[in-house]
Amino acid sequence: MSANVMYALLTKALFRLDPESAHGMALRSLPLLAALTPARANPTLATEVAGIAFPNPVGMAAGFDKDGEVPDALLKVGFGFAEAGSITPLPQAGNPKPRLFRLVEDRAVINRMGFNNGGGEAARGRFAARLGRPGVLGINIGANKDSDDRVADYAAMARMMAPLATYLAVNISSPNTPGLRALQDESALTGLLDAVNEAKAQACPEGGPPVFLKVAPDLEPADIDAIARIAIERKLGALIVSNTTISRPPLKSAHAGETGGLSGAPLKDLAQQRLRDFRKATGGALPLVGVGGIATAEDAWARIRAGASLVQVYSAMVYEGPYIARSICKGLERLMKRDGFTTIAEAVGSE
Repeated sequence: MSANVMYALLTKALFRLDPESAHGMALRSLPLLAALTPARANPTLATEVAGIAFPNPVGMAAGFDKDGEVPDALLKVGFGFAEAGSITPLPQAGNPKPRLFRLVEDRAVINRMGFNNGGGEAARGRFAARLGRPGVLGINIGANKDSDDRVADYAAMARMMAPLATYLAVNISSPNTPGLRALQDESALTGLLDAVNEAKAQACPEGGPPVFLKVAPDLEPADIDAIARIAIERKLGALIVSNTTISRPPLKSAHAGETGGLSGAPLKDLAQQRLRDFRKATGGALPLVGVGGIATAEDAWARIRAGASLVQVYSAMVYEGPYIARSICKGLERLMKRDGFTTIAEAVGSE
């Protein structure tokens, strides 16, 4: 049985389950799929960002592997990097169910998960056990919903995870933790990043992993300029543009009115424009990771040409399956050749 036939059968079974149960089954199935059909490396797509060597520019965004259970399986099925999390200092159950919705007619997802995860200590054990294995592991850190000091939560997570991560991703852009996006405000962001950098330096006196900042797509022009300036001043490794949106373009699904963050195909145009905005605001001085509505090689290539050094997918995998990364990579090879580029880095911002 081919891998595609196998996943087609699995997809049929998954779509009979509620989305959150299906997600759990997908997590449990991934190591088997990775073992049966491991991806082949493609040196043509290798690139370096923030001092990190990525075997290809297509990563798995945070949210799929919230507790860092399957990063190696994600790398084996073809992703160039895997971002685990968001992980908070203390375990938390997240928001009441149902909280995850497939918008099949729109090729989209709405979620209001609320940083459900098993907490920092449990994840640290898993990450420590895989130290020394190859592959780029990003660890996405967050704050507990009921925390009295969210900046202290981020600092604690940076201190805990910096020795175990290839890069740290600071997530202040989820719409599902009340008040979290306020940390994108200029004064709050400055204090947060200073605390994270100080905590990282304490844990890793030799320097430690670069810090990436994940921002929302629902930003005003003044916010974009301020975030870009602060990110450059604080010498961040990259900006991840962007998270889910609280806006609602026209949607067909019966779930269109659910609250939470919208991802998938309807987010594509907004995320693409926000990437262009950050490219302009940073003047190309800071690497960008393009996220939101990427489902094909053409989508990824457009994001790279608009200024993304790396791209990430998540919601599209619900509809396209776990081999989406290798499919996008195969297409990127073709598009690079068509447009006369020999490396991904050459194409970044070339539109």
